[in-house]
Amino acid sequence: MRVGVLTGGGDCPGLNAVLRAITRKAEREYGDEVFGFLDGWRGVMENDYEVLTVEGMRGTLPRGGTILGTSRVTPYMSSDGIDQAKATITELGIDALIVIGGEGTLSCGLQIHNDGVVPVVGVPKTIDNDIGGTELTFGFDTAVDIATEAIDRLHTTAESHDRVMVVEVMGRHVGHIALWAGIAGGATMTLIPEEPFDIQAVAEAVSRRHKHGKYSSIIVVAEGAQPIPGTIELADYSVDQFGHQRLGGIGSVVAAELEARTGYETRVTVLGHVQRGGTPSAFDRVLCTWFGIEAIDAVHEKNFGSMVALQSGEVVQMPLADAVRELKTVNPRLHEVAKAFFP
Repeated sequence: MRVGVLTGGGDCPGLNAVLRAITRKAEREYGDEVFGFLDGWRGVMENDYEVLTVEGMRGTLPRGGTILGTSRVTPYMSSDGIDQAKATITELGIDALIVIGGEGTLSCGLQIHNDGVVPVVGVPKTIDNDIGGTELTFGFDTAVDIATEAIDRLHTTAESHDRVMVVEVMGRHVGHIALWAGIAGGATMTLIPEEPFDIQAVAEAVSRRHKHGKYSSIIVVAEGAQPIPGTIELADYSVDQFGHQRLGGIGSVVAAELEARTGYETRVTVLGHVQRGGTPSAFDRVLCTWFGIEAIDAVHEKNFGSMVALQSGEVVQMPLADAVRELKTVNPRLHEVAKAFFP
């Protein structure tokens, strides 16, 4: 078979590990040719690709980012995008396409599959861990590790200066990174998009903590966290060319409010893209490898319109439509675990 593969959306630790696994089994066991499209869907539309080989993928397992490049462009953004994609698929004789991406990339893959352009198998990728049907997405474990290490480091400087530290982490619509890193890092409080926060309640909790001899506090804030309406005035976020709000800045707002309300010196650290850069964790390398092997197996089983997923410790194949139906939000029970340690 001739199998295409692309990486779309934001970059993420582990993408190369997935590509390596797909290529390995495709070439060595199935005798396939693997075509890696450059910069996501752009490569499909513009017939821009490179042939992936086992020899060429050597050394990529621990490498961050994606050797294929990525973008947020989709064939549905232009009037002739689908026709261009069809022309590429036909010219190269692509039998199936493995789409590695988050909710946006996978939704496009499902539509491409349903429109009959090419049979598709999906692989879930996002550090936000917000894709349904899979217990974890790769990249999430690495991002949590990075955020936790940052929190650990901030504890010592906060304690030295009797400061409040606000740590802003990624999480546009869900708070998985913030919650996991907050628990692992022993944060004082964690603010997530799923539950609007009361800044006065946060300030009072910080004040109670310091009055009891706790001379530092760490507040973890997901970038998409929102205050209870009417409690804080937030600036309007701009929107990029793909319709996504440019988030970021809520950490600075929270820090300013806490200092004004408590009188304690407060500093903010925004981790930003540090969370999605660099080498993947050992767990993510294993998960990516398993996902890649399962994805090429799904192609040869002709289970198209599916996505590989981690469920109950096993990697399985599930309907892609079920996975992208809605975002996976934070488990309320885990949120209660975190709250048990709030002041």
